Amino acid sequence: MPTTDPLDRAVSEIREFSRFFTRTIGALDYSEQLDTPFTLGEARVLYELARRERTQTQRLREDLGLSAAYLSRMLGRFEEQRLVVRERHPLDARHQEVMLTAEGRAAAARLDERARTSVAGLLGPVPRAQLPELTGALGTARRILSGPPAPAPVRLRDPEPGDLGWVIERNAAVYTAEFGWDGSYEALVARIVAEYANDHDPRRERCWIAESGGRRAGCVFCVRDDAPGTARLRLLLVDPAARGQGLGDRLVAECVAFARAAGYRELVLWTNDVLAAARRIYRRAGFDLVAEKPHHSFGHDLVGQDWRLVL
Repeated sequence: MPTTDPLDRAVSEIREFSRFFTRTIGALDYSEQLDTPFTLGEARVLYELARRERTQTQRLREDLGLSAAYLSRMLGRFEEQRLVVRERHPLDARHQEVMLTAEGRAAAARLDERARTSVAGLLGPVPRAQLPELTGALGTARRILSGPPAPAPVRLRDPEPGDLGWVIERNAAVYTAEFGWDGSYEALVARIVAEYANDHDPRRERCWIAESGGRRAGCVFCVRDDAPGTARLRLLLVDPAARGQGLGDRLVAECVAFARAAGYRELVLWTNDVLAAARRIYRRAGFDLVAEKPHHSFGHDLVGQDWRLVL
């Protein structure tokens, strides 16, 4: 009776695909298929070495999941064939580095070209219209089995040319997509940004642009409020593609630290009750909800909220 458990089904499907793919690509007859003296294991090592200028043997072993003795014997054979050179690490003699010689790189290039030709032959009978479906499925499988990607490096910086225009565009696009707000919200954001761009005191007012993996990912403004000794946090935004990294908390923390260092006595903000994620960030940062008032803005009935943090 077929199993209905998702894990059991996934195990069976992967095992079946592994058997199918081994038969199809001929991995068990690797040397004969590609007309090469190298085994599949040796080819893997040559491929990795060709992608690196030089590498520690320990790192190579860990990346490929090989035993120290197996890799050492393989590299010994490569040295006899003048394909690699092994040297002690210049700063730490406990570690050994390995690199391909010119002959080794030439052998790896020949091997790579034969492998590409072999796979191209395998794909030859597949209709071209089906190739995107195939590559997409393979990419999805690799992504899922590789686990979650490492977090992209994040930094907060001052705005550069084009950033303030991006703030307007992304606010309008995100709030329209997620809450259905109309063009009046974009007009409001444009006015706030224009006021900052035309006249702000850099000692008392700041804008931060967040970058994640080299791309704009969020923003926040700290500006002087009408009330004496009060700063206002405005236009906090984290792009949907960059959420889940704690970026909103970092932006608010930066704003709070700046307001405190600039000598403000309190930091205030205005938001709406539908922005649940933002409200959680404000509460974690120590803000208190001090007032609520219904209003009709941006094409919707909303509840505006005033929050305050005593500095």
